Amino acid sequence: MSQRLNKATNIGIVVNIFLFIIKAAAGIISNSIAIISEAVNSLTDIVSSIAIKYSVHLSKQKPDEKHQFGHGAAEPIAAFIVAVFAFVLGFKIIEESIKRILSPEDINASLLVYLILITTIITKIILSQYQRKIGKIYNSTAIKAASIDSLNDILASSIALVGVIASSLNFKVVDGIAGILVAMFIFKTGYEVAVENLDYLMGKSADDQLIIRIMNKSLKIKGVMGLNDIRSHYVGDKFHIEIHIEVDKNCTTKISHDIGKEVQNQLEDMAEIQKVFVHIDPV
Repeated sequence: MSQRLNKATNIGIVVNIFLFIIKAAAGIISNSIAIISEAVNSLTDIVSSIAIKYSVHLSKQKPDEKHQFGHGAAEPIAAFIVAVFAFVLGFKIIEESIKRILSPEDINASLLVYLILITTIITKIILSQYQRKIGKIYNSTAIKAASIDSLNDILASSIALVGVIASSLNFKVVDGIAGILVAMFIFKTGYEVAVENLDYLMGKSADDQLIIRIMNKSLKIKGVMGLNDIRSHYVGDKFHIEIHIEVDKNCTTKISHDIGKEVQNQLEDMAEIQKVFVHIDPV
């Protein structure tokens, strides 16, 4: 698993470095703030890809003396830092775009510029689908965040392309407007990633569907007569569950213990759950 996640992050880094280089070149050639904004967007992708690579590596490390429940929080922390970085750069892009609206500049829309933007869009479509698949298979919050970012980049690059086309038709002010729209997509990416990962960092409880699955799985275990309390919260990107099970009061201590252990083992096999704490209630 860790090898495929590592491969996914490496691909993300290489692709984003490639796109940053060609978009920076296109931005310099064209003098388009929309394309320059896209290059800056790719720079944030490089930073986020590196942060994701490190956080994925760290989150898969085994628990140690100082982190006895593992390092699962590394991924949401990295994703949240990336979100903050995106907001800062978004404001900078808007500032420059407003200047271009007030004082439009000439745009050099060559064939090379168009080819670079089209290449960017196609590359990001492929990358987004790949990241989405890997993130879903391994339930990686950081890879899922990268997939969302790549999807937004497709729309942002399309806007930059429209801005260049409009500017080449002498609608120079459209370039600045396109730059602001690209910044909006950067903000959107930062907001979506921040909101999703705040749930992990704040220890949000499991949704009703997961709780129902937990209940059904527990009640199927021999010796469990009922449930009277279930609590949950995120630790990193996985849930810790506290569950109270009812067992026959006439059971021996060993039998009660074995029933509780079976509940723990069954629930910890669920992909969303890291640790289960079982309390025995004799009835």
